[in-house]
Amino acid sequence: MTNNSGTQSAAKLQKTLGFWHIVIIGLAYIQPMTLFDTFGLVSEESHYHVPTSYIIALVAILFTSVSYGHMIRRYPSSGSAYTYAQKSIHPNVGFMVGWSSWLDYLLSPMVNIVLAVIYLEALFPDVNHWVWVVGLTALMTGVNLRGARFVANFNSLIVFVQLGVIAYFTWMVYQLLAGGVNADGTLVNAKYQLWSLEPFWNEMTTVGALITGATLLCFSFTGFDSLSSLAEETKDTEKTLPKAIFMTALFAGVIFIISTYFMQIYFPNDPKTYFEDVAATQPDILQAVGGVAFKTAVLYFAIVTVMASGISAHAGVSRLMYVMGRDGVINKKVFGHISPRTYTPSYNILIVGLVALTAGFMDLDIVISMISFGALTAFTFVNLSVISRYALRDGRTKSAKEIINFVVIPMLGFLSIFAMWLEIEETALKYGLWWAMFGILYLGYKTKGFKQPAPQHNEFDDHHH
Repeated sequence: MTNNSGTQSAAKLQKTLGFWHIVIIGLAYIQPMTLFDTFGLVSEESHYHVPTSYIIALVAILFTSVSYGHMIRRYPSSGSAYTYAQKSIHPNVGFMVGWSSWLDYLLSPMVNIVLAVIYLEALFPDVNHWVWVVGLTALMTGVNLRGARFVANFNSLIVFVQLGVIAYFTWMVYQLLAGGVNADGTLVNAKYQLWSLEPFWNEMTTVGALITGATLLCFSFTGFDSLSSLAEETKDTEKTLPKAIFMTALFAGVIFIISTYFMQIYFPNDPKTYFEDVAATQPDILQAVGGVAFKTAVLYFAIVTVMASGISAHAGVSRLMYVMGRDGVINKKVFGHISPRTYTPSYNILIVGLVALTAGFMDLDIVISMISFGALTAFTFVNLSVISRYALRDGRTKSAKEIINFVVIPMLGFLSIFAMWLEIEETALKYGLWWAMFGILYLGYKTKGFKQPAPQHNEFDDHHH
């Protein structure tokens, strides 16, 4: 479908994705194997109740995913939280949500490159790490220039192998526990016994610690929300996407809870006694349970999974930049460009690739905590957008069902995310607020001192439900 008059307007995003494509892209982005990387950190923060922290994070995420569903039905746009806040609350609020989400989305491809480099350096200590950074960034950018359907097909294989690795690993841990063995030796007088409920809750448990753990794990779920940025490439968006987002989060959560339940029984005490680097426990966990050969094989594969996640993240952020460019909030010619050949926002994909190159200078902890800031901002405002749009502006509070859908559930989503804001790390808050300040200054310039609202693209004024 090319337009021979030579106009740019002919090139649009194409609808090629079905329900399972989206769940697969979501799982690839969430990257279930991160549960090995974060286990030590969360075990420490939650006082050895990792599965419970996952349950808390999952509940907050599921409420929020319902809110995403409501907003997608109303605004099936690739702008995700940015578009929802812009249309439901105020264009300037929307701009600030988009600006904060950039932190989350722009840094996600970078985290994946940092992780891949860590694994590669463990396997090939003599190679200069810039070789990996440049090579991996080029690969990620290349795959994305091929389009969304290609990304989905590339990722599906990787997701199935990941689920296989987790299932096999969990089975090995179970076999060890059933044989009466844990990481300290035997289960005879161990803190946790097989099939006991103590890994979820015992007299040592404090709610604050569990929520701190859950805040870190919000990072494990970032990805389900980025699926909303594929709205303009999904067949039958309003039916398919809300269901796919909820199912992606639920599916990932159940996998996380089951596997960390057995891991917590196997590693019952202070993670420092089992792991050299508590912040990146994947290599040690794999070796403790499966031996050196298993560890090496899975690390090779982990490089691939991390790349798959990076490719999905790369796709998400280039779509967000496209929508902000199309609105004219940022330069339209550059950011609002769609390649007429591949139907991808090709300039944005290249820009994200350039940003990802800075991974060579970055520290993992800082990047992860900044991603949490961006994600929590987006989640907060998606819940508020539902209340503002449906309950306040459209007056959808006539029946009990409407009150539950448009007030109670988004309110519970908002409160559960707010609880995480109270426990967020200081560094994340500091960098996040600096970033927000730059955003406010830029917005003031764009709106001539806040005299007019931020510009927006009106694709929805013609169809109101």
